[in-house]
Amino acid sequence: MFHCGTGKMVVGSIMTDLIEGATGAWEVVVGLEIHAQVTSDSKLFSGAGTVFGAEPNTHVSLVDAGMPGMLPVINEKAVEQAVRSGLGLNAKINTYSVFDRKNYWYADLPQGYQISQYLQPIVGEGVVSVDLDDGRTVDVGIERLHLEQDAGKLIHDQHPRKSHVDLNRSGVALMEIVSKPDIRSAEQAGAYVRKVRAILRYLGSCDGNMEQGSMRADVNVSVRRPGESLGTRAEIKNVNSIRFMQQAISYETIRQIGILEEGGSVEQETRQFHAATGTTRTMRNKEEANDYRYFPDPDLLPLEFTQEFVDRIRADLPELPDAKKHRYMDELGLSEHDAKVLVSDRDIADYFEVVVEGREPKITANWVQGDLFAQLGRAELDIADSPISAPQLGGLIDLITDGTISGKIAKDVLVIMFNSGRDAAAIVEERGLKQVTDTGTIEGEIDKVLAANPDRVTEYHDGKEKILGWFVGQVMQTTKGKANPQMVNQLLLEKLKT
Repeated sequence: MFHCGTGKMVVGSIMTDLIEGATGAWEVVVGLEIHAQVTSDSKLFSGAGTVFGAEPNTHVSLVDAGMPGMLPVINEKAVEQAVRSGLGLNAKINTYSVFDRKNYWYADLPQGYQISQYLQPIVGEGVVSVDLDDGRTVDVGIERLHLEQDAGKLIHDQHPRKSHVDLNRSGVALMEIVSKPDIRSAEQAGAYVRKVRAILRYLGSCDGNMEQGSMRADVNVSVRRPGESLGTRAEIKNVNSIRFMQQAISYETIRQIGILEEGGSVEQETRQFHAATGTTRTMRNKEEANDYRYFPDPDLLPLEFTQEFVDRIRADLPELPDAKKHRYMDELGLSEHDAKVLVSDRDIADYFEVVVEGREPKITANWVQGDLFAQLGRAELDIADSPISAPQLGGLIDLITDGTISGKIAKDVLVIMFNSGRDAAAIVEERGLKQVTDTGTIEGEIDKVLAANPDRVTEYHDGKEKILGWFVGQVMQTTKGKANPQMVNQLLLEKLKT
């Protein structure tokens, strides 16, 4: 009934992709609430640990368990990480903020409320520039970033009739990063989350591990006719994968368009995404702020710090993805595409920085994002877990540039390195893979090929000069790829002229 149209238009200052329904074009509007676990050894208001995968209820303080009379104490490290994140998101830092109680009851919330921030968050408005695959760049506004406690975890598969509660995550420090409704497609949403995750990973304020729950998103989706006011939104809770998030947006868009085109109305509600079916389903009616009865937490003073505190953190910020991308383009001469790929993740950029030191940037970039990425992809490994270290890959590139081995041989050596963890030089020496550069040896092989193919020689002399490549291939084959291709090409030309 529906299909994604190719037409794009600008509404206000926002680039939008239109979706063609049965009765005309529609526009999807998406806002995201990213919940990012703060990198810290202790929780937001207690000294309990935050290690993932610990035995249930082994990292729980009396504060986390909601015991009467226990007072929260702010984690200064979490505050610092929130400020770092705000600066990385080009957002306003509020030197005065307030912690509020967000009141609701759930079995994994022993206090009966969540300590969060509402009217006065630690970070205000900002903007994130997002590069799309089609070459466009869109700006997504940041509404706010605030600190809050995480809830515990309910476990439903340990008993046929009961749910168990694990409070290890209760009180873990979260940054909730709320975007403005500036996102206009599932693709843009995915690119935005990747960009935010990359920034936080560069800063070291969140590891961005969605599989472990240290980063997840609530997705607000609505549809409207182009240029009209915002439609009624549905919220999809706790999506823990970019792929799932994009699937949820796509499904929800089609669901809402279908309802509206049939004359119905979209309900404001909270929904849940089911990965097995790629669909969403109703969880509950969407709460509003007044449902949570926010009020300032009486156990916590307002959070105040100086501009000097902010300036100190700003001075210590690392080079962030956008700045690094422009440096790679301006100083290393890389294309925008290569630079974008290499800065997309901190681990990739760190790896590349080591390999490229003292080496030709384009060759290095090609080996990192080409052959190495291919091996990692087949093994389903991240670059941080690469069996080939950055110095080892640099050693392989050195053997190519100094003429020890050919590029073709290098590809075979890379595979051996990947499977064995050994250095390229040792593999080349052990297997006798050094490139043949001796003129006499190469000339001897050329003479054999020419003598065995007189008809081809005649064709070349008759004007079929493209056949030269065939001769080069034959010589490379007889030398098992070890002959220097440039020398082969030069000597062939000289011999064919005689």
